[in-house]
Amino acid sequence: MKMTKEQIGKALSTFTLPNSGQDLVSSNCIRNIQVFGNEIILDIEIDNPTLQYKKKVEVDCIRAIHQHLYEKADVKVNLIVKAPEKKSPSIRGKELPGVKNIIAIASGKGGVGKSTLSANLAVALADRGYKVGLVDADIYGPSMPLMFDVVHAKPQGIEVDGKRKILPVESYGVKLLSIGFFANTNQAVVWRGAMASKALNQMLWDAQWGDLDYLLIDLPPGTGDIHLSLVQSIPLGAAVVVSTPQTISLADAKKGVAMFQMDAINVPVLGLVENMSYFTPKELPNNKYYIFGKEGTKALAQQLEIPLLAQIPLVQSIREAADVGRPAVLQGATPEATAFLNLADRVVVEMNKRNQLEPTQKVEITNKNGCSTT
Repeated sequence: MKMTKEQIGKALSTFTLPNSGQDLVSSNCIRNIQVFGNEIILDIEIDNPTLQYKKKVEVDCIRAIHQHLYEKADVKVNLIVKAPEKKSPSIRGKELPGVKNIIAIASGKGGVGKSTLSANLAVALADRGYKVGLVDADIYGPSMPLMFDVVHAKPQGIEVDGKRKILPVESYGVKLLSIGFFANTNQAVVWRGAMASKALNQMLWDAQWGDLDYLLIDLPPGTGDIHLSLVQSIPLGAAVVVSTPQTISLADAKKGVAMFQMDAINVPVLGLVENMSYFTPKELPNNKYYIFGKEGTKALAQQLEIPLLAQIPLVQSIREAADVGRPAVLQGATPEATAFLNLADRVVVEMNKRNQLEPTQKVEITNKNGCSTT
């Protein structure tokens, strides 16, 4: 008897798969049908690996063809067990109450000015009217107390719903916590990764941050325990990666971007910031000297298809401002202050774009007239 695939399919549609409510054809489990005279070979994909289930499907296939098509057909059933889809475990933590957007400031290597940029970005966002917090997560080299001129400040405790909380130090409109407030400034912090991660968690969860539009996390350079602990603890909204135009720095910045893009982390990278982009001496204001290379970070951003958020010049006053505890963005209408304010504006734009892709609460601030804006 000559049998066609259409006839075989019709016969196989006469019974339902166990616990599915669908027949074999409708369930799209048939992967292949081969006919060689009176011999029929079926390749069937199933998602239940038990012997009982496999035997039931095999017997039903043979019985259906014998009863509805040809009782002498030689039917062979190859059962393929569908492998479960492997997904990287989600390690994203729960939300921080009252905090709308959490942005990590990272760098692949040290010495690129990440902390200086974090401080100026925080103050620039506060200057634009946003409620801003900053966590100095560089456990081994905390610098924010110095940059905000609060070296001798000590966070106070506050009772909230029967629990003792840490009240962040406020400076230049930014709420600030740093391990530097709790450690002797003349003593090196020598901690293992677990201890450092615990300290970070305490600054995040045991603090009374209140309502914040942005919480910036100044990460230590590189990739390691602190970075993983952070994404395990809180739902980072995005990350900003800082680099200089130097080739060595760019290679590490690329690794930093790759870390946030890992399946297990999956934190959107808002973009790159090129720090120490060029040097312009005061006596030659129209000249630019590319000491660390020209537009290397811009090229990397294009390669990775992520935005270049800003190019910050190498200016002596930025370093001097950090040393005296008054971020350079407060200097008024200077090129460096303008660069940081423009960076803040760009971060807000890119963060709002990201929030539109994934439905999260958009940032709203209240202006001096009491009107809500975004």
